[in-house]
Amino acid sequence: MPVSPNHRQDERPDPDTLLARVQKEELQKKRGKLKIFLGYIAGVGKTYEMLKSAHLKKDEGIDVRIGYVEHHGRRETEELMEGLPIIPMQQIEYRGVKLSEMDLDAILAAHPQLVLVDELAHTNAPGTRHPKRYQDVEELLAAGIDVYTTLNVQHIESLNDVVAQITGVIMQEKIPDRVIDEASEIEIVDLAPPELLQRLREGKVYVPDMAARAIEQFFNEGNLYALRELALRRAAERVDNQMLAYMQTRSIPGPWPVGEYLLVCIGPGPLAERLIRTTRRRLTGSMHAGAQSMSRRLPITGSRRNQKNRSTVRSSSQKNWAQQPQAYSGSTWQTRSSNTHGSTT
Repeated sequence: MPVSPNHRQDERPDPDTLLARVQKEELQKKRGKLKIFLGYIAGVGKTYEMLKSAHLKKDEGIDVRIGYVEHHGRRETEELMEGLPIIPMQQIEYRGVKLSEMDLDAILAAHPQLVLVDELAHTNAPGTRHPKRYQDVEELLAAGIDVYTTLNVQHIESLNDVVAQITGVIMQEKIPDRVIDEASEIEIVDLAPPELLQRLREGKVYVPDMAARAIEQFFNEGNLYALRELALRRAAERVDNQMLAYMQTRSIPGPWPVGEYLLVCIGPGPLAERLIRTTRRRLTGSMHAGAQSMSRRLPITGSRRNQKNRSTVRSSSQKNWAQQPQAYSGSTWQTRSSNTHGSTT
């Protein structure tokens, strides 16, 4: 079928969106690239994975330096630091106490191709140029230096309230969401909660005399599963935004079928309305998707009561779906017909 000129015009990329995209890409060419090793809590192995990746880059001939790495006394982490040049820390005196902080000026002077900066959410000691370490990282990126860094999901600003509800702990060290959104790459570092708890009992996360208290206050299995889900969802959300931006600047019709699918089959039983309500909550909650409904009328057999139930359920389902707004925001909602008895939604 011929495509109308107006339809072709509607598919053209928005000029302002294209211009913004080009400007951003030009800026990215001059800036360093940021890779974040994201975990759901301390002890999953973020620093270890960052150091392993750094050695691979060194083997490729890249000039890699350590700006700041916290090994927490773990022997395996210390061993991985060997062979990577370390830029000495600076000493900051605060209220009669000397504190060690990453030396931002020394890194800028050395200007390596890649620098490792552990614990992105760290708050710097008073007297340093920036109050937060992520601001140090932004200055390094602006100077054209690539940065590898580590971060736990509970330090992301928009998730602060959710984390407080889960754990009962309000995180004081936070980073803006834009730091995540502007990162060139995010690598999830994952470890099953039972394995993490075992590492904690063995003293591989904190020193042994703190392990029992840490488990009781924060490291319980329920908290770990919830935080793990937060980390995976936040990373998936960023990938989804990247995909949408790619499609918009290239006028690719969508959505592509990469989101979740829900198929809900209802019949004359008493659970039909509950299924509809549950599905509505899912759509308007985590999936942020619209809804479509379809029904297939089959010959009715049985008692007059069964006939009335079928009619009531079908009417209720059509009314509920009619009130659901049609929308797309990062997920897809599709329906398929079915040979099952009753309606298929």
